[in-house]
Amino acid sequence: MDVRLEWGPTGAAVLAPECDVAVVVDVLTFSTTVTVAADRGVAVRPFRWADASAEDEARRLDATLARSRGEAKPGDVSLSPETFRTAGDLSRVVVPSPNGSTICAILAEAGADVVVAGLRNRRAVAAHLSARGGRVLVVPAGERWPDGSLRPAIEDLWGAGGVVAALLETDSSVEASEEALAAASAYRLVEPRIEAALAACPSGQELTGWGYASDVTIAAELDASQAVPMLQDGWLVAE
Repeated sequence: MDVRLEWGPTGAAVLAPECDVAVVVDVLTFSTTVTVAADRGVAVRPFRWADASAEDEARRLDATLARSRGEAKPGDVSLSPETFRTAGDLSRVVVPSPNGSTICAILAEAGADVVVAGLRNRRAVAAHLSARGGRVLVVPAGERWPDGSLRPAIEDLWGAGGVVAALLETDSSVEASEEALAAASAYRLVEPRIEAALAACPSGQELTGWGYASDVTIAAELDASQAVPMLQDGWLVAE
């Protein structure tokens, strides 16, 4: 197995043709939301954030639309994973997001198989990748600066590194790029205090300041999920 790592939508677009499977890592909070949905058996349709037709898409598919955090009312689902835990009956949800969903779409359009990973399911994803082999691209999503440029996010480096570290533990024959090895080292450094580190990083502080500290706590549920959300016919569904 060959494992490479590259950041964000641009990195995904450039390297997607050179991989068999791509792993999207957006710890706070797309990946965590998808894993919580997968634990409930809910299918997620990633939808590009900039497209204003998400509501039409949800209606067309007879699916629930995940609202933005600011728009969500009690009982609605949003990019907050807590809302997927507390919502009533769900089967299919359209989830717009500026990073995770957009990267999923870019990778799918390039013909790569797409898997979503976070800290909650890193070992499950590593086991899946080890079983299938091939060329793996791990994509930490990062965030965006106001001008649209990439802002690398430390939590996504940790999440991507968590997957790589689990792969290296599972299969000693894995050949990882220097970027992937560096991410694994960063993850191992922070693993013993992962919840505190997530809460202290800029994205974690931002979510806590907005009143979503529980989302940070859920994201830090290390290896709690056995779900491997895979993109099939436009839907992320658990293997």
